[in-house]
Amino acid sequence: MNEPAADARPKAKAASMTSDAEASLARFAAQKLEALGADKLLRQLRPTQRGGDASAARDGAALISFCDNDYLGLSQHPDVKSAAARAALEYGAGAGASRLVTGDCPLYARLERDLAQMKGCEAALVFGSGYLANISTVPVLAGRGDAVFLDERAHACMFAGAQLSGAAVETFAHNDVDDLRRRLASSNGARKLVLTETVFSMDGDCAPLGDIAAACAQANAWLMTDDAHGFGVVELDNQAHVQMGTLSKAAGAYGGYVCGPRALIELLVNRARGLIYTTGLPPPVLAAAIEALRIMRTQPELAARAMSNARLFSARIGASAPESAIVPLIVGSAEAALAASQTLEAEGFLVTAIRPPTVASGTARLRFSFSAAHMPDDVARLGDAVARRVQAEASS
Repeated sequence: MNEPAADARPKAKAASMTSDAEASLARFAAQKLEALGADKLLRQLRPTQRGGDASAARDGAALISFCDNDYLGLSQHPDVKSAAARAALEYGAGAGASRLVTGDCPLYARLERDLAQMKGCEAALVFGSGYLANISTVPVLAGRGDAVFLDERAHACMFAGAQLSGAAVETFAHNDVDDLRRRLASSNGARKLVLTETVFSMDGDCAPLGDIAAACAQANAWLMTDDAHGFGVVELDNQAHVQMGTLSKAAGAYGGYVCGPRALIELLVNRARGLIYTTGLPPPVLAAAIEALRIMRTQPELAARAMSNARLFSARIGASAPESAIVPLIVGSAEAALAASQTLEAEGFLVTAIRPPTVASGTARLRFSFSAAHMPDDVARLGDAVARRVQAEASS
């Protein structure tokens, strides 16, 4: 009788243990997915091909997108695409390493110079994304013994950066400067940092930046703003000491940036983990952003067109004049938001339902975003389709 090899049983046992672990992992994931599905909160990836004039193709259907953040239509601009193609041929498809190794493509210097000039700051630093910029910068500015104050509707990456910092974290009521003042006055943090968006991504309203800056000055606090949805579209008097934003929205490319005093930017180069430990952006992305900023500076009519489309839609549905290119329509439940989205898609409009946890429970919505690429006739048709739905729900 042949005996198994001496090490056969241990291997079989190890394989069984691995199989058990994988099975338990699969059960865990399946249970979580089932719960999300029951609450109408399950998300799925849907391949979408975007084109010019805000067109989109999804599941074989031709649609007009009213839910992305390409506010000036620059991601599809021929000059932006040509700049990216030339950079790929000259510098290659990728950076090859982090910026502190060999990934600091010469295009970075030009892009950062342009950003600093546009924001009126001494210097700028480009990160791999806006999320990386926020979660990397906040922990450099604040730590244990300090205090960070965030608008309650600030973006998730600002909250993530605050939590990573180890500082005491407080939220103040949305755009409520009096509440912020009270919290600043009662804080004993060694350093105080206030975080807010300039244009709030889910509501489209603007922060009272002048009043917030005055409250910070009174409390000797630093102010950092996230201008992701305002940059290139909404001109605001931003007196923040640290100005963060993205290149993936109105600029139509990718990446994030931080602008501020030169000494701060040099400190971030040495301490921002999301810069130090991340591969640099691909050269075509940098070139696309540079060209997009040039168009942004020389063609202000693009921002005016985006805002005009937002105002046209708001008037069509009987809403108040928008403060930005974002117009939300709160419908309440996640199920109602999904149904509204599907109704509009059947009419040729792509408007994704925004559900918790992105927004608070009970405030699921359609988030309409407007672009210079939208045709006014299409905006008017969308407005009429939405108005019909709102009227039907009001009468039911």
